[in-house]
Amino acid sequence: MKRDGAIWALGTMSGTSLDGVDAAMIHTDGHDVLAFGPSDYRPYSASERAVLRAALGRWPGEAGVAEAAEVIEIAHAEILARFQGAEIVGFHGQTLAHDPANRRTHQAGDGSLISEALGLPVVWQFRDADVRLGGQGAPLAPFYHHALARRIGAQAPVAFLNLGGVGNLTWTDPRIPRPEKACVAFDTGPANAPIDDLVASRRGLAFDEGGALARSGTVDGGIIAAFLDDPYFLRMPPKSLDRNGFPALIDAVSALGDADAAATLTEAVVASVLDGLRHCPEPPRRLLVTGGGRKNSVIMEGLAARAGCRVQPVEAAGLDGDMIEAQAFAYLAVRVARGLPTSCSRTTGVAAAIGGGVFTRPETV
Repeated sequence: MKRDGAIWALGTMSGTSLDGVDAAMIHTDGHDVLAFGPSDYRPYSASERAVLRAALGRWPGEAGVAEAAEVIEIAHAEILARFQGAEIVGFHGQTLAHDPANRRTHQAGDGSLISEALGLPVVWQFRDADVRLGGQGAPLAPFYHHALARRIGAQAPVAFLNLGGVGNLTWTDPRIPRPEKACVAFDTGPANAPIDDLVASRRGLAFDEGGALARSGTVDGGIIAAFLDDPYFLRMPPKSLDRNGFPALIDAVSALGDADAAATLTEAVVASVLDGLRHCPEPPRRLLVTGGGRKNSVIMEGLAARAGCRVQPVEAAGLDGDMIEAQAFAYLAVRVARGLPTSCSRTTGVAAAIGGGVFTRPETV
């Protein structure tokens, strides 16, 4: 791998929604994004998803974790083998548990196995160092969002909202060259995970397509008011969440019918994002939405009506909303390999800007 200049990097993401593995290539020097390469998606089967769900909340050595890691490693090796021309891989693995208050986080999957399978250097365990040094370990895409804001030619602050299993927001000012000075980031609240879990358990569906079930229901305002009283929303960023960070919300909707429960969980996503926007240093000019939640029209309409800025899927800016997280870990892999920071006090709360990640070369090379 070259020590400077742009290279082709391949990144992966298997998010908390547990739908599958995204993989994407970008051409980058760790500062700028010069070009986007191919991308692909490998869904988890129902049986694989069941293994992963059974391991959620568990730590290394606990029951079911080894089986989950095997699913993750096989799925990633399969999709990554489809790509050619990459010089480095950013392998995120699968978050099974996240407890930054006690300085621990668990992303299952062994990057050294991926490195051997591909014959390429792999950067993995992106979150560990940040958490050990007192950071939240999440979100980690903000520095990439800053690079994207520059690439699309933004001339004023913009916000990127990723709605995966959990929601996270990056406010960034592209006029400031260093991402450590230009970004504020944090998890906003629940996103797709509780909605997906609800429709899976009650309807046998993977997700509420387009928000159709939520649209047919009525929001329980009392549940939303109680949800917004959670102490999480009083905390200043940076802050992060585990996938199942609001058990009281899940319990509260359990007595509602399917449509009303979906409508209430969907409104919780919108309400938590709107609450999060007040933490931006100044109002963003645009709110660009990525992740599966951008395909939920009820969420998008709720944000557009109340956010106070233009709300658009990232495709409106010429970006691929299904692949930004995977691209981000390709970008971060290059930064790690070149000794550049990947998080800072304004994005994760870590005491100083650090480069997180384990760099592994294949033994056969």
